[in-house]
Amino acid sequence: MKKMKNKKAQVFTLIAISLIGLLFLTFSIYSYIDKRHPVEVRVSSMESFLGSIEQNLERQMYISGFRIIFLAQNQIILTGNYITDTGDFFNEAFYNGSVDSVQMDGAGGILDGATYDFLVDSINDKAKKINVDVTLSNSVITVDQVDPWHVRFSIVSDFLMEDKSGLAKWEKRQNISALIPINSFEDPIYTVNTNAKISKKFNQTIFEGDYVNGNDVSNLLSHVQNEYYSNNSNAPSFLKRLEGDLSADENGIESFVNTNRLAQEGLPVSDKTKIDYIYFDNGLNPVDYHVTGMPAWFTIDDQNGHLEKYQVVGLTF
Repeated sequence: MKKMKNKKAQVFTLIAISLIGLLFLTFSIYSYIDKRHPVEVRVSSMESFLGSIEQNLERQMYISGFRIIFLAQNQIILTGNYITDTGDFFNEAFYNGSVDSVQMDGAGGILDGATYDFLVDSINDKAKKINVDVTLSNSVITVDQVDPWHVRFSIVSDFLMEDKSGLAKWEKRQNISALIPINSFEDPIYTVNTNAKISKKFNQTIFEGDYVNGNDVSNLLSHVQNEYYSNNSNAPSFLKRLEGDLSADENGIESFVNTNRLAQEGLPVSDKTKIDYIYFDNGLNPVDYHVTGMPAWFTIDDQNGHLEKYQVVGLTF
């Protein structure tokens, strides 16, 4: 009888120990879950903030790039000279807020709110509101021609975002880009070669591949009269035009020079093809042709397949 009682006691003891162990295990699980919940919430909020930062950086790069290109064009108008190096120009304007050491980032200046320091400060002002630290380091900017009609302004940085309480952090090499259309800007080749008397914006043609139908040259005439531009890999790109570089580029563009406008402004007129990058290059003078149905001043060369491109083969004289 005594042995049975001892066995029952042992069973009850084991059951009690098991229950206590289960309680501790349950408590530990709930404790772990309680601790994980704020971490997950924090990570989620920081992730959302990171997304908003990157969107804001894209907008900021667009604003900065647009204003710097505007400044480059203004510098060409003021000096009558091309930009020596667009990369150096962008770096000085973006990092120093200046052009040729003249500050442009003061209150009301065109680079006010468009420099690297402003970009970093604006990010950290927002970061303080959610108790995180953000650091951008080893930043490098580039500007390139991504296609005939857009310039890409990019910044690559070592990005670190860290929660001040140490709950979470992000580290990565961040690449942010903005595409800037060139149709808001003026062609520097015309600015320099006409002493800024004639301005011409980069309007993309609506007639590509449909310039001439049989003997009907009305679309080509509209293309010329509206001063449209067409893509041609034998022509210089927008960025090359800023530097006065008339060499071929895969993102090259070209237009026709309306020499009537030059004459009206009292500018000298050359008897040569009206393709702009050839017309304004004193070292080039290929054979040029008149085209039936086009104005008497209009001529075109056959260098790099221009007659075929503009569909005037058989209409020249």
